[in-house]
Amino acid sequence: MFLRYAAVLALVVWVGGLVALGGIAAPSAFEVMAARQIPEGRQLAGALFGEMLRRFTLISYAAGGVVMLTLVARRILGPRPHRFAWRAGLAAVMLASTAYGSMAVATRIQRLQRDLAVSPSSLPADDARRIEFGRLHGLSTALQLVPLLGGLALLFWEIKE
Repeated sequence: MFLRYAAVLALVVWVGGLVALGGIAAPSAFEVMAARQIPEGRQLAGALFGEMLRRFTLISYAAGGVVMLTLVARRILGPRPHRFAWRAGLAAVMLASTAYGSMAVATRIQRLQRDLAVSPSSLPADDARRIEFGRLHGLSTALQLVPLLGGLALLFWEIKE
């Protein structure tokens, strides 16, 4: 019972954090900077949200670790979770997506932003650097959907069981 509770709690933190960041923190940061017409507000909002996302990634790793450990412990101690291999595989994919997004994609975004020294949105629409930033941003967003949707699936399995 405790192991299931720990797994559900970790999933709620992980999924809830992703929803809060993507649905509240990011839009709020950009909207407030724009409304107050803060010089270089988009850059500041991007830096602020980037730091929030970086810190949340550490929480994601911890939550993913708890989910994996509790699955394995439940498999060993019993009762074995229904569809254990599917759940463990999904949790591993969720962690891998988080790791790739934070280690590879976010690093490339930060490097590009540092090299630009201006907001990518201030560049002409056909500028290769703006296009690259948009591509990386889209990839980052898509990678965050993996743990969000996977977490919802794992929560469903836990509730159903």
